[in-house]
Amino acid sequence: MQNALIRIIFVLLPIVCQAASSSMPSEKPASGVENSMDRPHQGSLKVLSLNVAHGRKDALNQVFLKKADFENNLAVIAEMLVASDADIVALQEADGPSYWSGEFDHVAALAEDANYSWFERASHAQSLVFDYGTALLSRQPFEEVLNHTFEPSPPTMSKGLILGQIRWQSVGNPGKAQLVDVISVHLDFSRKKVRQQQISEIVQALKERHHPAIILGDFNSDWFSEASIVKELAEKASLQVYRPEATDLGTYKDGGKRLDWILISEELEFLDYRVLPDVVSDHRAVFAEIGFRNEK
Repeated sequence: MQNALIRIIFVLLPIVCQAASSSMPSEKPASGVENSMDRPHQGSLKVLSLNVAHGRKDALNQVFLKKADFENNLAVIAEMLVASDADIVALQEADGPSYWSGEFDHVAALAEDANYSWFERASHAQSLVFDYGTALLSRQPFEEVLNHTFEPSPPTMSKGLILGQIRWQSVGNPGKAQLVDVISVHLDFSRKKVRQQQISEIVQALKERHHPAIILGDFNSDWFSEASIVKELAEKASLQVYRPEATDLGTYKDGGKRLDWILISEELEFLDYRVLPDVVSDHRAVFAEIGFRNEK
């Protein structure tokens, strides 16, 4: 009981703590996924995005769980990733070694359990109790990795993104690979003004990159409200969204809200897109298969 009280105190006290860094870009199978061999697309890239909720699954708060709970929860997520056959996975609320979530690196554990040879984690929020942010898992090496923590937004925790650049073999140009930026992002949940500032930082970064981009993550925004940051980002950065007005692609609270999205550059196209039914977090995973336009 005493340990539980200590944990609660530690969770409440650092609520105004902000992330330490802010450096801009320099550097059982899942029933909802068919095996990619059943629907091959030559030269396509399979991606998946998931807010892992600090490894707590659908528990109210991670502070009340034991290390074994986190290990079991992450093992279930790893099974889903293996079944999805995703080439690249974008994670949000992904913990490094943290007191409140078992004191081990959740991203490294997922990479090992799901057999991803390359992984990168960016820490956006830190305190004595937690260390978490965004992450990428990949089956191929990154050419470049950049992380960025958005401007502080007290009293909410800092958010940010991690960018991993890959070489994607173009079917139409044998022997020539295209550089593509894959970004895992998490936006503020509380205020439209803060989210607008955060997407302005994303738009500026994309203008400086000059590469096709795939942006995956928890945007804490739907498509229908006047405060839709997803719509604003898509318009400002000329990005495509899959069936933006669909009502059957909800990702949060049992599918009641669509807060998790995948946006892609105009040079690319969606070959497949779905929300997975697996209950591994308070968010559902989003899966997409992507190709270059006019290349089948």
